[in-house]
Amino acid sequence: MCGIIGIVGTEPVAQRLVDGLRRMEYRGYDSAGICTIDDGALVRRRAEGKLQNLVVELERSPASGDIGIAHTRWATHGAPTESNAHPHATGEVALVHNGIIENFKPLRDELVEAGRILESETDTEVVAHLVSAEVEKGASPEEAIKAVLPRLRGAFALAVAFRDHPGLLAGARLGSPLVVGYGDGEMYLGSDALALAPLTQKITYLEEGDWVIVTHDEVRIFDSENNLVEREVTTSGASAAAVEKGNYRHFMQKEIFEQPTVVAQTLGSYLRRSDNSVALPQIDFDLSAINRVTIVACGTSYYAGMVAKYWFEQFARVPVDIDVASEFRYREPVLEDGGLSLFISQSGETADTLAALRHCKEAGQTIGVVVNVPTSSMAREADLLLPTHAGPEIGVASTKAFTCQLAVLAALAAHMAVVRGLVDRAGEEDIVRHLLEAPACLNAALDHDDDIAAMAHVIAPARDVLYLGRGPDYPLALEGALKLKEISYIHAEGYASGEMKHGPIALIDEAVPVIVLAPSGPLFEKTVSNMQEVRARGGQIVLISDADGLREAGEGCIATIEMPKVHPLIAPLVYAVPVQLLAYHVACVKGTDVDQPRNLAKSVTVE
Repeated sequence: MCGIIGIVGTEPVAQRLVDGLRRMEYRGYDSAGICTIDDGALVRRRAEGKLQNLVVELERSPASGDIGIAHTRWATHGAPTESNAHPHATGEVALVHNGIIENFKPLRDELVEAGRILESETDTEVVAHLVSAEVEKGASPEEAIKAVLPRLRGAFALAVAFRDHPGLLAGARLGSPLVVGYGDGEMYLGSDALALAPLTQKITYLEEGDWVIVTHDEVRIFDSENNLVEREVTTSGASAAAVEKGNYRHFMQKEIFEQPTVVAQTLGSYLRRSDNSVALPQIDFDLSAINRVTIVACGTSYYAGMVAKYWFEQFARVPVDIDVASEFRYREPVLEDGGLSLFISQSGETADTLAALRHCKEAGQTIGVVVNVPTSSMAREADLLLPTHAGPEIGVASTKAFTCQLAVLAALAAHMAVVRGLVDRAGEEDIVRHLLEAPACLNAALDHDDDIAAMAHVIAPARDVLYLGRGPDYPLALEGALKLKEISYIHAEGYASGEMKHGPIALIDEAVPVIVLAPSGPLFEKTVSNMQEVRARGGQIVLISDADGLREAGEGCIATIEMPKVHPLIAPLVYAVPVQLLAYHVACVKGTDVDQPRNLAKSVTVE
């Protein structure tokens, strides 16, 4: 996922463009660049690597001008080099792009055959040359965009500057988000509201297939059929303060510690304290008639869905299928009439998940979405919108979004159980009471941060780490392994505890730490039995459990992490904290880039 910002300004824009990129650096940090228009010339500055490298380049060689576009890149086509950095430019136009042009190869061949010289390995440069070719034939910016967009296949958000039109920018979106911002004598384009937060709170979300021409005092939006259309102007509410770390060392650390607050906020939207009941948003379909739930998600959101599968089947007794979004459509799933397809995404723009959503919609499924951005593409296309209220999450490794997703999914599962007549009023009150305990229990888990930091050095030297859990703790084992891989670059795998003896136990030796998630309760003894199998083969065990569990099974472990004793319903939320903190502190010991791990972006808006 890349970040785009454009400004049609009344004063020099370079610094504001860079500030906008800084707010979007979580979206991509392989390279960055800006292009302004000054005295009839395109002034372009680009740099490989982190945004600070572009700042240094601009100090050395400033870029003046009152209009410009800028980009922070997560590489798809072409290595993260300066020549592949955006903006891409010809003599006539400069262009930035988030997404992927799937048919760039034949388009590139056509351009080369026509004698045009392309300087990069990217798909984006092809679009710049196509637009430029139209302009060179005498087309206006509007005519050029209208001619080029139908030729592009894939996903894109574009912002285009034209050398001979210094008071105008063009933008377009298909599969990747783009917003228009309204200022006082200025207009803006951005990948999201956060990018534009200090500039304006008045924004319009372009709809799928829209393209736009913005000037100092006018916005003209066209739909995919080139009809001039009106789109709603809304107040974003985004705050630039959301991208400040405060007293924390990293955004990830800050977001881990925000979890008690944001989970409480999220639960407050779905639970009524006055009578201990579940209160979902207005639903325009009969939830009790749903005969199957299909959950589709990617990465951490997929593991939230795995936990939810236990809840839906245990409480609501409704069968659940779950797929990773990138595989879902390609196995040609059988979707029964009367099914609810539930999509989980932090951004609401994840390309694989969005494509799966549209596939299910075409198949007649009822669409539910659990998203952190209630204005996202998925949110706008849903029959049932379930926002997570986590607030902006800047660290690439998801933390607070995950626990808020779990909170929403638990409330939904409980409500389904109620409307299906499987949980009576007393049972609903009991479930709600336990969910309302979650924020305090998260706080109690965070109290052990120092203990986890103190033992991180035990894990940091390892080349391989295994995570084990049973029941809903199995997805937590997978999530813990993912977190460790993402930010510390240690190979890690999560397994269902009972599966160890079916193959993975062959990996066990004294150099492989094994993290065991085992709250005391019905599955504890079986998990401890599997843990003993590991110990008998020289495995080095870190046990994460409550005081009762540690008393019973903590002896002989290389380290233990104590969690509060909690009801099994909220254990997945609480046990997310120690696996997050362990990954965080191991990464700090290793000295990796916690917030911006190599090769990763916050949201993947290409397939």
